[in-house]
Amino acid sequence: MTTFWFIVIAFLWTGYFVLEGFDFGVGALLPLLSRSEADRRQVLGTIGPVWDGNEVWLITAVGAMFAAFPAWYSGLLSTFYLPLFLVIAGLIVRGVGLEWRGKVGSRREVALCDAGIVTGSVLPAFLWGAIFGDMTCGTTLATVLGGALSLGVAVLHGAVFVALKTTGAVRARARRAALLAAVGVVPAAAATLPSLPGRGPQWTLGTALLAAAALAAGAALMWRRREGWAFTATATAIAAATATVFGVLYAAPLPGLTLAEAASAPYTLTILTWIGLIALPGVIAYQAWTYWVFRKRLTAGVS
Repeated sequence: MTTFWFIVIAFLWTGYFVLEGFDFGVGALLPLLSRSEADRRQVLGTIGPVWDGNEVWLITAVGAMFAAFPAWYSGLLSTFYLPLFLVIAGLIVRGVGLEWRGKVGSRREVALCDAGIVTGSVLPAFLWGAIFGDMTCGTTLATVLGGALSLGVAVLHGAVFVALKTTGAVRARARRAALLAAVGVVPAAAATLPSLPGRGPQWTLGTALLAAAALAAGAALMWRRREGWAFTATATAIAAATATVFGVLYAAPLPGLTLAEAASAPYTLTILTWIGLIALPGVIAYQAWTYWVFRKRLTAGVS
């Protein structure tokens, strides 16, 4: 049961990073992809129907950690209190910006909302990578590189998503932004990700190489204007990278703490399993339905 719930939590974090990853990227790219208010509405319209639903994956992942691995949960909060506080602050600021933008009147207020969206996207995208970089390697260099790579991948993922969901000038700018981001992200991923498996089981080398190859494939597909397949590739890269990280964490999710020591009692894990079997399919089905409903491309002027 301990291993099963670790896999469930890894799956929930994977869903969060794949889905919220392009939200962060879109928010970070807002000023670069927009030349007018119509452009900004078009860019933000790509995530408008889904961004708050994507955050449910974070709430579910953290809640599952609290219930299944309370020692891991408490140790994580204690060790990374400040960066996690900044992540929450960034998510709040971004949420306020997204919700209030269409309700304020003056240009100054709209500009403040846009600044909140950008800040609240860049900050968590960097900090999540920094936190997991520190958890896996425990060095300052890994923390900084993890944050920079996480932000870069989010920007690439977000640019691909905007190109997939828009038409006209915004789509063209998003394609260029994706190709420019790939110039830095793909070599960085190829250089750093294969070093993680040295701390984990042998299969993590395969997932690390898959992540780097999928990012390269995403860039190549964007060059060929195959946005749908490019998005599939960048999503695969994020999923494979997350699998690599959690593979490394399996032996010791925190220094001096094994998974067995962090886990709840077997009875608690059994109850959680029944709850998860009932609730998780509903969450996945709702998310799939939402993306199906809002699957069409957006044209300029969409609010």
